[in-house]
Amino acid sequence: MPTNPLADALAIRATASAFDAQRGKLPVSGDPHRLPGSVAVAQQISELGKLITELGDEVLFRTVNREHRSRTSLAVSSFSAAVRPAGEAAAALGEVAQQLAFLERTEHLHDRPDTRDAREAAGRVIDEALGTADTALREAADSLHAASTAVSPPSSRLRAALGRTTTAVYEAVPTAPAASATALVPRTVRGR
Repeated sequence: MPTNPLADALAIRATASAFDAQRGKLPVSGDPHRLPGSVAVAQQISELGKLITELGDEVLFRTVNREHRSRTSLAVSSFSAAVRPAGEAAAALGEVAQQLAFLERTEHLHDRPDTRDAREAAGRVIDEALGTADTALREAADSLHAASTAVSPPSSRLRAALGRTTTAVYEAVPTAPAASATALVPRTVRGR
């Protein structure tokens, strides 16, 4: 796999999209009568684990094959920075799975007052954890989307536009025929 700015930008963008997809799979929080399924949560934890492994592989590959270019370093930094929120999302989903397991274990005790309180608390913990996972996945995706833009090589249109940038150039112009001094007058020049 090459490590050029375009390849880096595409890899970062693809990883950002994978985080967006994971965020889209999160169960909706806030409905106490509609808890997420244990299997779906476990699958999402597994998928996040694979994404974290892919982040590590991207960092490793670019570090080993580094050509000491700033854009490659930016790609390494971008992939590395996404590990923390990805881990936070996985940990939050782990908390959801733990609370769901508690609810399943105590289903037959739901009529007891002390168990009912604990079960309600588990529902609140699930909502908070889903919110944490959502925030963390959004953070990872947003930072990677921004990084893909920063790493992308400038387009040929942008390079051409930069070559046509208008800048002010000051010329010496005589102020008056009788005066020996000259004044600096701005003049717009187009150039490269």
